[in-house]
Amino acid sequence: MKEIININTISELHDFFGLEKPKHPLVSVVRLAKELKDLDIEKFKYSVGLYQISLKDNCPFTITNYGRNSYDYQEGSMVFMGPNQVLEVEKQNVNREDTGWSIVFHPDLIRKSTLGKQIEKYSFFEYSSNEALHLSDEERKTVTEIALKIEREYNSNIDAHSQTLIISNIELLLNYCLRFYDRQFFTRTNLNQDFVSQFEQVIKEYYKANKQIELGIPTVQYCGEAMNMSSKYLSDLLRKETGQSTQDHIHQFIIEKAKNQLLNSKESASEIAYALGFEYPQYFSKMFKKKTAMSPNEYRQSLN
Repeated sequence: MKEIININTISELHDFFGLEKPKHPLVSVVRLAKELKDLDIEKFKYSVGLYQISLKDNCPFTITNYGRNSYDYQEGSMVFMGPNQVLEVEKQNVNREDTGWSIVFHPDLIRKSTLGKQIEKYSFFEYSSNEALHLSDEERKTVTEIALKIEREYNSNIDAHSQTLIISNIELLLNYCLRFYDRQFFTRTNLNQDFVSQFEQVIKEYYKANKQIELGIPTVQYCGEAMNMSSKYLSDLLRKETGQSTQDHIHQFIIEKAKNQLLNSKESASEIAYALGFEYPQYFSKMFKKKTAMSPNEYRQSLN
């Protein structure tokens, strides 16, 4: 097991990669090919307590593992990493053309801003394997123009307006990336529909194997791992395709299964709850009533 290198500040990041002293304590813009090509490390694993937004093009390092999965990080694609995620990277040969970039910022940069209050809506910071954003030439031009504005502001003399302008442009960049991810979901709709069917099969197999007896009702994380994708990406994909989140789908499956058992057995609502994987029957009853406007016993009586 390789030692994990922990980096928690912009200064520590610059020190590790051998960069000059940062011009701002909470944000940095790194030209990947130009500034990292001479780093004398072949392979390393690290965790960074920072947000990272990167466009890969001729990068001297490639991500080989992200979390527990291998990472498909293609040239010209973007990747977003939230604080404290673990990455494993290794050095590769590249040409000297300087086209890739990475914007890195500390959570404190945005903590008191509107962006800080809304950062969770950018769920792609929690995407993982094979979930990078693949850009068209026009999209790449758009995000790079914004990154260059942030870089120019970063390289200018810091004044009372610098931080506000940097944050505003980061938020603009993230909003464009939201749009481009929506496009990526839309253009892959046939593949996504296959994922919807695969997801439904995962839940069916879970109950067929009686995993709920040991593990409880299936979790969003379990479903994501079973499909080799992050739970956030799976939820976003299902919401785009069906209008419902992963948890909505799981609960709906359980309700339909519960209805069948209520009408075709003499088991009590509590016994059915335990059989479905609920630790507490009252939670099952609460969820059932929320979805059907009736308690389990009221549903049973209404159709008998």
